[in-house]
Amino acid sequence: MSVETDPTQASTDGAGTPATAGTPVCRLDDIEVEGGVVALVGGEAVAVFRTYTDEVYALANYDPIGRASVLSRGIVGTRTADDVDVPFVASPLHKQAYDLRTGRCLDKGVDAAVQVPTYAVTVGADRTVWVGAQQSRDEEPHEPDS
Repeated sequence: MSVETDPTQASTDGAGTPATAGTPVCRLDDIEVEGGVVALVGGEAVAVFRTYTDEVYALANYDPIGRASVLSRGIVGTRTADDVDVPFVASPLHKQAYDLRTGRCLDKGVDAAVQVPTYAVTVGADRTVWVGAQQSRDEEPHEPDS
């Protein structure tokens, strides 16, 4: 799930900490464009991704098809579905594409129930990336503010 990445719009406590912060993971500049990093958040391995438009998303690092914690090393890109650009990460194992907004597997022929958990993520005014709570599968994906 992604949220605002414009540091001028992030709601903070005055010290650069987002008001809805969770665990500080790294600085935005520490994540390569169209790359990912992995962090331990609340005992879970969470992959944090940065798109070419500086949107930030967080998913569980575990690939449910490959059965390994590898998604942070996947290929980040966009895929057009129903005339909408969908940000995704392709697993480095078998190349299944997972929607960065929802965690759902985008590949045809894969059970629609195959999904990777998503996490709330914010970028503070000081460009620190914070990962929050795991999101419910029933929640609609949040589009980042422009």
